[in-house]
Amino acid sequence: MQQEFEVIIIGGGQAGLAAGYYLKQAKVSFLILEKGKAVGDSWRKRYDSLVLFTPRWYSSLPGLLLKGDPDGYASKDEIADYLEQYSIHFSLPIQVNTEILMLKKSAFGFKVTTNKGDYLAQKVIIATGPFQKPFIPYFSTNISQEVRQLHTSEYRNPLQLQEGQVLIVGAGNSGAQIAVELSDQTEVALSLGHQLKFMPLELFGKSIFWWFQKTGILRARVNSAIGKRLKKMGDPIFGYELRDRFRQGKVRLRARTENIASDIAIFRDHTRLQIKNVIWATGFIRDYSWIHIPHVLDHKSMPVHDRGVSPVPGLFFLGLPWQYRRGSALIGGVGEDAAYIVKHILR
Repeated sequence: MQQEFEVIIIGGGQAGLAAGYYLKQAKVSFLILEKGKAVGDSWRKRYDSLVLFTPRWYSSLPGLLLKGDPDGYASKDEIADYLEQYSIHFSLPIQVNTEILMLKKSAFGFKVTTNKGDYLAQKVIIATGPFQKPFIPYFSTNISQEVRQLHTSEYRNPLQLQEGQVLIVGAGNSGAQIAVELSDQTEVALSLGHQLKFMPLELFGKSIFWWFQKTGILRARVNSAIGKRLKKMGDPIFGYELRDRFRQGKVRLRARTENIASDIAIFRDHTRLQIKNVIWATGFIRDYSWIHIPHVLDHKSMPVHDRGVSPVPGLFFLGLPWQYRRGSALIGGVGEDAAYIVKHILR
C-alpha cells in the first residue's frame, strides 16, 4: 500500500531539514527522503581539509545554534555532525538510502517513485540543492589512463594523487582551497577562463560576512539592482592564501583548458603542459530528469519558480542559489526561504 503524506521533502540536506523544522512546528504530516546513507553524508564525503568560509554565527539552521566559537569557521565534519544532530534534536521523520526515480502528478496530488516504493503527497518540496551531478568536460575521455582524474566531489586528500604535476581545472572556492593544500608538496597549475577576484575572510577584525550583513548584501534580493549586479559578478575567492601561492610561485596560473590529449594539457593561449593528475573543479549541473511534470522546468531544464513557488500548484523548490536572496543557498540563509515556503503551504 502506498504511504500518504501531506508533504514530502526530497532531499535531507540543510534546506530539507530547515523545511522539516517549520513543518514539524505546524504539526503537518511529512516525510523527508534522503539519498545518502545518513544525514550529513554529502558533507562527510567532501575533501578532508574543507573549512567553511562563513563563520559559525552564520552557519546555523533555525532553532538550534552550531556549537563552538561563533566567530570561528567550522570544518565539513563539524557541519555533517551538526546536521545529523539537528534531525535528531527535532525528531524529524527522515528516510535515508532512498533514491528518487520519478516525480509525477497523481489524483492525490503527487506520486514519488523511489527505490523503496511509491509515496503519495499533497505537496512536494524539492530540496536537492545545487550540487547534484558533477560536471566534467567531454574531452576527459581523451586523457591517458596513466593520468589520475578526480572531480572535486571525489577528491579527499593528497594521498589519492600520483607523484608529479597536478592540473586543477576551474577556480571556485573548492578549487582554490585544494590548490593551496596541494601546493605545499607538489607542482600545481590552476587553469581558468576568467579573472580571479579575491576578498578577505576578515576585515578590521570582523568576518567579511559580518560586513555583508551590516551593509545588506546578504539580504540583497535577486530582482533588486544590487542583487542582479552581485549575481552577475559571481562569487569571489574568500581569503588570500591562493593569491599568496601565486606570488610565491607555488601555484602557477594557466589559461583556460581547451583539451587534454593523452597526458598533455592544451590551453587557450596555445601553451601546453605534461600532467600526472587532473582535478576537475568544474562545478555541478542540476539533474531534474526524474521530474515528469510539465511546466516545472524551463527550456534550459532549470526550475521555474517565484521565490521557490513553482507554477505547478503544490510543488516548491528550496535551497537554490539566489532563490530569493544572496544567502539563499547558505546554511545561515536557507531558513528564511524555508519559513516562506511552509507559510505558503499552510495557506
